[in-house]
Amino acid sequence: MAFLSLVAYEDSDSDEESGTNNEGVSFTLKCDSAVEQFLGSPGSSATGLPEDRQCTNTTSVGPLWPFKSPPWQQPQLVDSCKTALQIPPHSLPQNPACPNPVKRLAPSSAGVRPYIPKRQKLAPTDDRVSPGPSVRGGPVKGTSTNTTTSQASGSRMLSEVSERVRPFLGQKVGRMELPRRCHLQLQAHQGPVNTVQWCPAPHTSHLLLSASMDRTVKIWDGAESGRCLQVISTHSGAVRDACWSPCGRRLLSGSFDTTATLTDVETGSEVVKVRNQFKVTCLALRPNEPDVFLCGGFSPEVKAWDARSSKMVRTYKAGIQQTLDILFLSGEKEFVTSSDSVSRDSADRTLIAWDFGTTAKVSNQIFHERYTCPSLALHPDDESFVAQTNGNYIAIFSSQRPYRINKRRRYEGHKVEGYAIQCEFSRCGSLLASGSSTGCVHFYDHQSSRTLHTLQAHQEACVSVSLHPVLPSVAATCDWSGEIKIWN
Repeated sequence: MAFLSLVAYEDSDSDEESGTNNEGVSFTLKCDSAVEQFLGSPGSSATGLPEDRQCTNTTSVGPLWPFKSPPWQQPQLVDSCKTALQIPPHSLPQNPACPNPVKRLAPSSAGVRPYIPKRQKLAPTDDRVSPGPSVRGGPVKGTSTNTTTSQASGSRMLSEVSERVRPFLGQKVGRMELPRRCHLQLQAHQGPVNTVQWCPAPHTSHLLLSASMDRTVKIWDGAESGRCLQVISTHSGAVRDACWSPCGRRLLSGSFDTTATLTDVETGSEVVKVRNQFKVTCLALRPNEPDVFLCGGFSPEVKAWDARSSKMVRTYKAGIQQTLDILFLSGEKEFVTSSDSVSRDSADRTLIAWDFGTTAKVSNQIFHERYTCPSLALHPDDESFVAQTNGNYIAIFSSQRPYRINKRRRYEGHKVEGYAIQCEFSRCGSLLASGSSTGCVHFYDHQSSRTLHTLQAHQEACVSVSLHPVLPSVAATCDWSGEIKIWN
């Protein structure tokens, strides 16, 4: 709708008196031809405007008034403006001499928008949009739910006992049964999954940990729904290794960003974060003192940290380039490290046994074959441990000095081919499971070392397998494409 735009001169001096064109002080009057039609020509008695004020095509600066008396004291002008403003905008003729667009008046008070504070406008949109429902039966890629109900449900599942696990609590550990069919299939990560591990605490053993090259660690409800309950994104580099604390309330993760982080599982917050001077590829919590942990990686050193003080307490130095895995032996006074150091005629320093308290080498002549050992595993009952080798077999050693190898038993049939293939014993100790670069999972009898079952699990290399500590026939596997499967 058209309207009058009235602008004024400064009271002190006019343009004619000063002789200068002072922009911002000297103004002109402009009007639309349609308003002029209803108000009368300039100088008429209907308006009382001076005759020398002609309509010019100048830019309006503001609704200032050029009259000595204010407009509300001129009833004829006010009545004429009211009459003109009641005309519909489309019926007003256009003035070619004034091409400036006609400004619209503010709406009536009935249609005025409520004032929205700037702080509310800048608030995150997630707070104003109602989220969708939570997803059960497995995660959906690229979706997220922020409802209070789903968060509370996930928090409860991180601390409460699963209904599937409850009937098996308190029972005597029996012989592990062989899993044969896929129960859940999860496209869990955007990069290769380096490890999966069930929570060792029986009452929360339904929780499954996964660490990936996509820089995240995730906690899953692996026993029932397959939901992702927690995503831990504390690292800026690929997460190479992760493990549970014995109580199941914390997890330790190591990354290529040179950090190792101890995280609270229920809240997802950092408890301790320590920085090494090398990329971390392997970790080990001291079982009876979980506040102390070891870090190894692309360095000739293994460092021991105390989470209570966030300080490094010990350093173990060896003439190697990289530590592949760390394993505490029974008694926890000694531990074994696996390295990538292989000499020409023997595997000197391939496996090194250390005294935890004195940082002294106990033995570095344990394994005498020219193969590196990407992973280690301790038997739950016997005084023995095994080492996965790049010779496509698993060797078994005594966990007591002098850590002799058992040359009459080895577990063969799977392939390693340069992958960090992990192996693990069942809780009863009767089975040994290993992944394979072919995507299969091989189950061996511990005593006879013969193959009991071969499971075609993945299309890509299966790098980790974890046997459930409570459920008798449940296992979790992961592969190099980011896929996780639950078997029973």
